[in-house]
Amino acid sequence: MANSATVEKLAAEISKEVYIDIAKWHLYLHDAHLDLPLAEQFYQILTESGKSIDQKTVTDVLKSIPVKVGGGQREIPLSDLIPPQAQSRLLDVLDKFSQTF
Repeated sequence: MANSATVEKLAAEISKEVYIDIAKWHLYLHDAHLDLPLAEQFYQILTESGKSIDQKTVTDVLKSIPVKVGGGQREIPLSDLIPPQAQSRLLDVLDKFSQTF
């Protein structure tokens, strides 16, 4: 079972650095209610593997999260909405977080 305080701390760190870019508008993951589900997935990976996460794992997780747009008319993988520099920031956050174990 995930430690909810630790997951919430990771979610807070993710939400400070990672955003969705839509038409040059930056919507941070907390505002899109995606920070906590993302933190839960990465927390589980980190605790099960006991090591840091690489870019491929980040990409795979982001691809696995569908984001409904247009009132649910379409789903787009989260990986398509987060620009490369924000994905890099996410990897940095996860690296720093993994060092706390």
